[in-house]
Amino acid sequence: MPSDSPLIRFGVIADPQYAPLPPNPALNRHFEKSLGKLDEAIGVFNAHDLAFVVTLGDLVDRGYENFDAVLARYERLTHESILLPGNHDFLVAPEQLPEVHRRLSMPAPYHHFSRNGLRFVVIDGSEESLFAAPEGDPRRARAETRLAALEAAGALNAQTWNGGIGEAQFAWLSGVLVDAAAAGEKVVVLGHYPLYPDNAHNLWDWQALVDLFDRSGNVLAYLCGHNHIGNLGHHGSTWYVNFTGMVDTETENTFAIAEIFPDRLEITGFGREESRALPFDI
Repeated sequence: MPSDSPLIRFGVIADPQYAPLPPNPALNRHFEKSLGKLDEAIGVFNAHDLAFVVTLGDLVDRGYENFDAVLARYERLTHESILLPGNHDFLVAPEQLPEVHRRLSMPAPYHHFSRNGLRFVVIDGSEESLFAAPEGDPRRARAETRLAALEAAGALNAQTWNGGIGEAQFAWLSGVLVDAAAAGEKVVVLGHYPLYPDNAHNLWDWQALVDLFDRSGNVLAYLCGHNHIGNLGHHGSTWYVNFTGMVDTETENTFAIAEIFPDRLEITGFGREESRALPFDI
C-alpha cells in the first residue's frame, strides 16, 4: 500500500536568471519578470511546511551585482534556502569568479547533507568549464581539451554552455554514495545540468554519472534545471527530473513542491511545471 506520510517535503526553483535587461523574444526569456515570479513562489512556499527550498542554478543571467536583487527576495523565505550555481551565474568579471559560491552561501562547491533518513548530494557541474574557471586555471585547460574531444566525437552535448566534473569530485561522489548505502540512506542528487536522457544541455560527464548511479543502486532521483523546457527520464532505479526555467515566458511562472515517500516521488507543479507521481523500484 502507498505510504501517505512523506519522508520529506521541499520546494524547487530552476533558472530565475534575473537581470535588468530587455526580453529576449527569440528565447522567450523575460529577465526582469523573474523577481515578481520569485516573490510569488516564495509566498507559496511560506504557506507550506517544507524542510528547505533548493534553487537549481542560474539565479542571474549575468553580472555579479545582480545577485543583490535576487537574494533580497530569498530573505523573505521562512525555510532554509539551498542554492547552487548554473553556467550563467559565472558570467561575471574574472576577479569575481572565486566569489560566486560564497555569494550563494554554499559550504563548498560540492557537498552533501542528510535530512530525515535521506542523503542529499549537491554536485558542481561547472567545475571544469569555459566560464567558471579563469584563463590560466588548470580546470579551464582541461575543459578546453574535453570540449574539443566531445566536438570531435560529434557529441550532442559538446556545447560551450555545459561543463563537467573533475576526477576528484567524481571519486568524492562515489564515496558519498557508498557511505550513504552503509548508513541505510537513499540518495537524491542535485545539480544544474541534466544527465538523462541524452540532450544538448547535458553535463559532459552525463554517461559516467548515470552508470555510477546504476551501480550504486541507491539514488532515487537526480534533480536539475538548465534545459528550460524541462525533461523527464528513468534509468536503472533513478528518476531524472529536469525542472522548467522560471525566466521563460512573460507571465507564466514555474516552480514545484517535491515530496519523497518511501515508495515514490511526488511533484506538485505550479504554473508551467507539470505535476508528477514517480514510483520507486528500490
